Amino acid sequence: MDVKFLIAGDRAVSVEFGSVISLEVNAKVRALDEKLKESPIEGMVETVPTYCALIVHYRPEVIRYSKLVEELEKRIADMHEVSTTTKKVVKEIPVYYGGETGPDLEYCAELENTTTEEIIRKHSQHEYYVYMLGFAPGHPYMARFDEPFSFKRRTSPRVKIPARSIVVQLALSDFIPFEQPCGWNIIGSTPLDICNFAKEDPFLVRAGDWVKHVPVTKAEYDQIRRDVENGTYKVKTYTPQD
Repeated sequence: MDVKFLIAGDRAVSVEFGSVISLEVNAKVRALDEKLKESPIEGMVETVPTYCALIVHYRPEVIRYSKLVEELEKRIADMHEVSTTTKKVVKEIPVYYGGETGPDLEYCAELENTTTEEIIRKHSQHEYYVYMLGFAPGHPYMARFDEPFSFKRRTSPRVKIPARSIVVQLALSDFIPFEQPCGWNIIGSTPLDICNFAKEDPFLVRAGDWVKHVPVTKAEYDQIRRDVENGTYKVKTYTPQD
């Protein structure tokens, strides 16, 4: 397995499995992450999976860089054959498209020379894979593998957009966990909390998850939001049939 070890400051190492964003490369990242959970290295603090690499934070006063790399190489050699065909569970995420919560929906339709209904269909018909979390706590970077959009980021990023916004570009889609800056196109909003530190598991999704966006009406959106705030809403999941 072709792997590179790159120094990432004085307390982290980046284990690089490639330079192409793909399920195959990301599966290796997640496999090492799981291996380190099963067999942690003394002095290791935490791991952060990304598109193509696993960042391993460590305490240099406990383990030297050279020894850490040696231990990582052992665990990589011990990894079983990595597969991308494992059984997946898809989380259904309700989305209200357009309106005040999706101010760029019509603009995106113009860029694609199509209708807003077609933008919604493309976004909601396909399952998205969560490659990584980054930028903000719980902020997922997701991609679909069919019918990508042709438009990219906005030329002028917004300084502040609302929490729970659904933003898109090309084949990518993100949830916005908090009010924050963003240069992507806003096409809707989910009533679900992307990150809630009051919960034992604060994140709505994690790296390796699959997501299906489900269109809802404004009335359904408002009701789900009330259920979320009351603590009674349960995220629906399903396993695709071959």
